[in-house]
Amino acid sequence: MSPLLLALALALATAPGSRGACPASADLKLEDGTRTCAKLYDKSDAYYDNCCAGAELSLEPDTDLPYLPSSWANKASSLVVGQRCELTVWSQKGKEGKTRKFSAGSYPRLEEYRRGLFGNWNNAISALYCNP
Repeated sequence: MSPLLLALALALATAPGSRGACPASADLKLEDGTRTCAKLYDKSDAYYDNCCAGAELSLEPDTDLPYLPSSWANKASSLVVGQRCELTVWSQKGKEGKTRKFSAGSYPRLEEYRRGLFGNWNNAISALYCNP
């Protein structure tokens, strides 16, 4: 294989929309089989295979956090939303500021999702609601 074709194949394999190391939304379940609405992760990477790593915050259906715990405020870099769920996030505590809804699926790099004209959602989530 030529170096150009190899580089193209690698670029396509890591293109946005690929899941990388993130779990599938159907796999978000606790050990006892109960459903998890969403999971936030504090690590992401330029390589999709290294995303959805680090500390995890699991959210049950109907979780409403207008104020995230201090260890999670503005820390999420990757997230996965479970099937039949929707995660609404805000950029400021108390459900203020910019807002965005994430539907079921994997979002390995939140820096790829716009928050206003110049910002993105990497390390910018301060409040959330997980709707089953």
